[in-house]
Amino acid sequence: MKYVNANDVLPEELLLIIQKYYQGGYLYIPKENYCEVKQQTDYKIELEKRNHYIYLKHLEGRTNRQIGNIYHLSEPSIRRIILKEKEKYQKMKTVIEQILPLWGIENGQLLQIYPSAWEVNSSYVIKVYNNKEQMERNIKISEILLDCNIPVAKIVYTKTGQKYAGHKNVYFLMSEKLEGSNISDIKDKTMAHKMGYAIAQLHRAFMKCEKEIGFWDNSLLEEMKGWVQESLTNNEWKIIGKEEYLKTVELLESFYNYLPKQLIHRDVHFGNFLFSKDGLSGYIDFDLSQRNIRIFDICYFLTGLLAEETDNAFTKNEWIENVKSVISGYENIINLSIEEKNAIPCVMESIEILFIAYFISVKDTKRAIDAYNVFHFIKNCENDVSQITLSNH
Repeated sequence: MKYVNANDVLPEELLLIIQKYYQGGYLYIPKENYCEVKQQTDYKIELEKRNHYIYLKHLEGRTNRQIGNIYHLSEPSIRRIILKEKEKYQKMKTVIEQILPLWGIENGQLLQIYPSAWEVNSSYVIKVYNNKEQMERNIKISEILLDCNIPVAKIVYTKTGQKYAGHKNVYFLMSEKLEGSNISDIKDKTMAHKMGYAIAQLHRAFMKCEKEIGFWDNSLLEEMKGWVQESLTNNEWKIIGKEEYLKTVELLESFYNYLPKQLIHRDVHFGNFLFSKDGLSGYIDFDLSQRNIRIFDICYFLTGLLAEETDNAFTKNEWIENVKSVISGYENIINLSIEEKNAIPCVMESIEILFIAYFISVKDTKRAIDAYNVFHFIKNCENDVSQITLSNH
C-alpha cells in the first residue's frame, strides 16, 4: 500500500479538521463503495422524477394537501418541492417575457400551466416547442379542425403576420385561451359519457383532415413487436413475463387487420379536453396525432383513468361503469365494429405493456411497475368488459 503526505492531497481546511481527531500517524482511508454510490445515485434520480411529477400535479390544479396525500409528504414539504421545481423554469419564463412584445404584449402576466406552456394575461396560451416540424403539424391540424367548426384554439399571429416566433432554436406558438376547464371528478359517469361523445366528434372531424394533409402512419402492433419487445428483453423480463407479453401480442395480431385505422389524437386524457357547463368547449394538444387504430384513443383514455395516482382509486365496478359510459357516448356518433369491441381489452393491455417498456427505457422502475399493476387490473376485468361490448352491439 502506498502512503502519501496529507499535505499534498487534502485541502488545508479539511486537513485541520482531521487533525482535531488524529495526527502524527498513518490513517487508512477506504475506497468509495461502488454499490453505495450507485444506490445513492439511483435514489437521487428517483427523487428528481418524483419531484417532477409532484410539480405536474401542482400545474394540474391539485392542492398541496391532495399532492401530499398521494406522495405521503407534509404540505410544507410539497411547497418546498414546488418552489424548487419552479426555479428550473425561470430561465424560459424570462425568455417568454422578453419576446411577448412580438405579439404586441407589454408586461404580460405569465402563469405556467404545463412544463411547456404558459397562460398570458388570462387570455392567451404560449407553448414552447423544440421540434419545429411537430409544431407546424399541430398548427395545420388546428387550422383544418377550425374549418370543420371543431372547437380548437385559434392561433394568434405576431405583429409581422407570422404564425410563430423563433428564438435560439426554440419556437413559440401563441393561441387564444379556450373557455372551460378540465374535468376534476374522474369517476363521474356522466362526464365519462361526454368524453366518449367528444372523442367520436373528434374522430369524425379527423376523417376530413386525413384528405388534406399527410400524417405519420403508426402501428401499435409494430411497436409491440419492435422497440417494446427490445426494451423488455433488455430488462430481462423482470417486470412482465415473456409469456404474458407473447400471449397479448398474439391476440392483438389476430385482431389487428380487421381494426379500422384513421387519424387519432393519441394523447386522450381529461387534461386535453375542456368542458364548460354547456358541455365540451375545446380540444387541445395535437402534438402526438398520428394515423393508427381508431380504438386506441378510447382505450388510452380508459387505461389512463386507472393510472391516476390518488388515494381514491377506481374499484373494479366503478371503472367498468366508466368503460360502459365512454363506449355508449362514443357510439352515439360512431358505431364500433364487433372486431373493435372484441379487441378493446387486448388493446388496453397492449397500451400498458407499451408503458412498461417506455418507463423501463427511461429508468423509471416505479412507474413501470405501476403500469404492470394496471395491466393485471385490466386482465381481471376482461370478462366484464366483453359483456359490456357485446351488450352494446
